[in-house]
Amino acid sequence: MARKTKKTRKSRAAFNAPTPTPGVTRRGTLRLLRGAAIAVPAVGLAGYFGTGYVRASICEFDLTKIGDGLPSIVQVHDPQCPLCSALQRQTRRALRPYNADDFHFLVANVATLDGRLFAQNHGVSHVTLVLLDGDGRHVGTLHGPIDDDNLRASIAAHLDEYG
Repeated sequence: MARKTKKTRKSRAAFNAPTPTPGVTRRGTLRLLRGAAIAVPAVGLAGYFGTGYVRASICEFDLTKIGDGLPSIVQVHDPQCPLCSALQRQTRRALRPYNADDFHFLVANVATLDGRLFAQNHGVSHVTLVLLDGDGRHVGTLHGPIDDDNLRASIAAHLDEYG
């Protein structure tokens, strides 16, 4: 029988030894707390602004506001159309100087039944702004894309006349 050398005993002992498991350390806990202190406010702010955007979008899709005494600007919008999205951003920018309580900016989404019916009733397709008076009567149509100056002038004339 062969005699075991010290080297063999040591290597087997090192091989069979349990690996140390990392425990909870003060440094690890502080690192976790620092990450949470940064993440919680960031997530909270994103949620706050996200819900505001969603609420505004839901308000814009409410076509029942038409004819309630305020003039309306209704965009016939296809969510898959990049020109429609560009017109929506452009129109929102053009409407910023006005008091939002004096008119309605609404979106008739052609992907929904209400949006399709609105577009059919007014004989328009997407990338279009339909201008309505306070009683909901069609008084004008703007077919997009539109340059900024013409859009601002058309909106100003509409809101001055019917607002």
